[in-house]
Amino acid sequence: MSRVLITSAIPYINGIKHLGNLVGSQLPADLYARYRRGRGAEVLFLCATDEHGTPAEIAAQKAGKPVAEYCAEMWALQRDLSAGFRLSFDWFGRSSSPQNHALTQHFAGRLDAAGLIEERDETQVYSPADGRFLPDRYIEGTCPNCGYDRARGDQCENCTKQLDPVDLIDPRSAISGATDLERRETKHLYLRQSLMRDTLRDWIDTRTDWPVLTTSIARKWLDDGDGLRDRGITRDLDWGVPVRKGDAPWPGMEGKVFYVWFDAPIEYIASAKEWTDADGRPDADWERWWRTERGAADVRYVQFMGKDNVPFHTLSFPVTIMGANSTGEDWKLVDYVKSFNYLNYDGGQFSTSQGRGVFMDQALSILPADYWRWYLLRNAPENGDSEFTWETFQQASNRDLADVLGNFVSRVTKFCRSKFGETVPDGGAYGPAEEALIADLETRLRTYERHMDAIDIRKAAAELRAIWVVGNEYLQAAAPWSAIREDPARAAAIIRLSLNLVRLYGILSAPFVPDAAAAMLGAMRTDAAWPGSAAAALAALPAGHGFEVPENLFAKITDDQRDDWAARFSGTRD
Repeated sequence: MSRVLITSAIPYINGIKHLGNLVGSQLPADLYARYRRGRGAEVLFLCATDEHGTPAEIAAQKAGKPVAEYCAEMWALQRDLSAGFRLSFDWFGRSSSPQNHALTQHFAGRLDAAGLIEERDETQVYSPADGRFLPDRYIEGTCPNCGYDRARGDQCENCTKQLDPVDLIDPRSAISGATDLERRETKHLYLRQSLMRDTLRDWIDTRTDWPVLTTSIARKWLDDGDGLRDRGITRDLDWGVPVRKGDAPWPGMEGKVFYVWFDAPIEYIASAKEWTDADGRPDADWERWWRTERGAADVRYVQFMGKDNVPFHTLSFPVTIMGANSTGEDWKLVDYVKSFNYLNYDGGQFSTSQGRGVFMDQALSILPADYWRWYLLRNAPENGDSEFTWETFQQASNRDLADVLGNFVSRVTKFCRSKFGETVPDGGAYGPAEEALIADLETRLRTYERHMDAIDIRKAAAELRAIWVVGNEYLQAAAPWSAIREDPARAAAIIRLSLNLVRLYGILSAPFVPDAAAAMLGAMRTDAAWPGSAAAALAALPAGHGFEVPENLFAKITDDQRDDWAARFSGTRD
């Protein structure tokens, strides 16, 4: 049995995420996790909330709550919304966990032993109006590279160039808008990433199967300007992982915490250590997923993330792993990084700050998860940015889900119940039409598997829809409603094959639309064993096997609903 470790980008704690965030990491990761489980792999699918740093402190302050209490409530909310979208995490952890504190401090100690951490005096930006040092991302200004006027002090989200706050033109506090910023001296620890530049480049060069988007961003950060820069990994904050060297104090770093971008990726590892089963028992052998000497050498580790997170996961986090390994440890490096471009919203951008677009809680309040999952995945921003519009959302829901998949299941099961009862009918033999269908489905099944294996999501969605269409075309051409008048046995054979198609659709569709798939398989009273061949799949339900007529799988979206939602989600979130 193959073993697959899957992580999706860790969502930040301060607020509910929009659909662009969802399709940029968690949803495609879930698609792949469900598919690999369906193919019989042992899967560990991990995610967590990213809870440290200034944004959490500020959000808690605005909510009038202690930061720890605020983070606990938001973790529960994000966990519940993830469940609402049927994200099948094996564990949804927290970067504030004791396990992550201990592992972050452990890795810092190993990196120091490897000579990859250096204490430096530096000048940081202090805001008298806010009464605090401002982390890089809480300083905004104009990017000197592209002129974007809302660039952050750590990175311009428009051109992705790595920045320092002093690079910004006309800097201001992103908290208060104050421009009377001061420079004050402080001491911090730096991860000496520049020492690992050649090692990282050699490693990236071996990743020949990675998406071009992933490797191009990584190489840009390696080679752009001065190349990969050393990066501060501590901050003058109260909320976070205290700076320690393993179990020992770190002289001169009292009162400081590790930078959120240092400790957050380590939470991927900590999540495996946090994991407990339904009875609250931890996995005593969790290291078999992360330590090559304990079995992780046989694990395929796949990460999913938006393009803005690529630099940290292809460079900074690997430096942490490689640095620790250079001291004699053996942590698992990622095998494949699936990255995504941006999903835009109806002629503009999704915006958390402006409340523009559809957020996860809002989406589930108007339609079940399968509608959103199908649309977002079939339009996943793999090779370029894609755009959500209400017109295309309506079309995909009505034409694909209601007219093609839902209509097929309804027609077949209701016809069988009215003419043969609620059992698979006996009689008749498969003829040339059925043999042609089976041959076509055999080719399409293997094509679908290849696309899913390669994590080519849009291609896989297109092939899945084509498989649904093939069944509809067969049913329409075979016309059992006509055949039953002259040749009931022929009609029985058509319906027997079609009921087996319902089962096949349930299995193949489960990664994309799990609720509808469960309804199909439940109605057919069958398991979800992956088909070895199309011929075997279409003979899995024998004559006499009982079934039920499921409820209508998908209702159509009306023009009035579409227009109402477009108006509701065009402006500021309540």
